[in-house]
Amino acid sequence: MSESASISAGIAARYATAVFELAQEAGSLKSLESDVGTLAEALAGSADLRALIASPVYSRAEQGAAIAAVARALGLSQSFTSALGLMAEKRRLFVLPQLVRVLRDMIAAEKGEVMAEVTAAAPLTKQQSDALAASLKASVGKTVKLDVTVDEGLIGGLIVKVGSKMIDTSIRSKLASLQNAMKEVG
Repeated sequence: MSESASISAGIAARYATAVFELAQEAGSLKSLESDVGTLAEALAGSADLRALIASPVYSRAEQGAAIAAVARALGLSQSFTSALGLMAEKRRLFVLPQLVRVLRDMIAAEKGEVMAEVTAAAPLTKQQSDALAASLKASVGKTVKLDVTVDEGLIGGLIVKVGSKMIDTSIRSKLASLQNAMKEVG
């Protein structure tokens, strides 16, 4: 992990811990889970939002006003909106993707679940998602929640990350290993 990625992960972990503990004390973990899911969908679906949180061109005030408007539009809880406002004030919005990931992991751990990051070549159907979750549950021994992203560059197959384990069944990786094997022969 690069130094800047490590710093970002540390910042995200500190904010996530604070937000999680406040929600836990208030008994609003369900609300936090909903807020995190909504924000994750917004980040995945909006290039403008990703540009807003990453760009140093916007002032603290501009970022704060914009993230408050986004939070209102998404219907996020007041406590989560306040945390986002504080992050904008401290110029820390760039860690939102990591914050979402850490909060999802913390919420899942609290519920006795584990998060699996799944990258698929095409969107998974409900039946495929359920089958994959059941298969992972049998392997891991805990209820598994899937965080699915689509990467058409995989050609086919999946990449599944659960904790520190990674299973890569993508055609792209199989072609790469075949290419390496052919280089060794020749």
